[in-house]
Amino acid sequence: MKLATGTTHCGDLMKALEGFGGYAAPVLQRWGDLLAERLTAGGRLLAAGNGGSAAQAQHLTAELVGRYRDDRPPFSALALHADTSATTAIANDYGVQEIFARQVAAHGRGGDLLILLSTSGASANLVAAARQAHRAGVGVLVLTGPAPNPLAGAADEALCVEAAASATVQELHLVAVHMLCESFDRAVEPRQPALGRWPAVSGESRS
Repeated sequence: MKLATGTTHCGDLMKALEGFGGYAAPVLQRWGDLLAERLTAGGRLLAAGNGGSAAQAQHLTAELVGRYRDDRPPFSALALHADTSATTAIANDYGVQEIFARQVAAHGRGGDLLILLSTSGASANLVAAARQAHRAGVGVLVLTGPAPNPLAGAADEALCVEAAASATVQELHLVAVHMLCESFDRAVEPRQPALGRWPAVSGESRS
């Protein structure tokens, strides 16, 4: 009997989801707490990915600058791949491997965070960005496919999705993005009276 279109895909996703919450939730709770700590102190989130992972990274930054569910102050979050003029200029002058690393060098400050998404964990331009972030004092968190992989090895902490298909990894990355936003909002909520309408900014000024 021939399976209906999409049945295998849905089956793979359901199988991967079975254990995902168990290993992902504690990690994303820590990340949400850390993100709230850094951003309420005036820090910034930088995020990047390639292809579909770029869309996931931009989804995350949109939730932070806008909102996830409930109203709250906006927070500084930049999707590095979204600046097409910068990425194409850097690719043309320095090579594709440098498109994110050079932007991290430009925008990253000590106390900021960099979140990188990659289904393979092998993207050279993301590994280069992680290494540049370490040089700039920027914390590095990554979402990847199965471990081990080069990007996970270059991060401060990695959440490596246990799924064989890239499409399934990408779908679980979206789940992870929403779980992270939920954790962030819960961590930010007790700080709301001090923040007022806009987040407080402290520390080094930005150029």
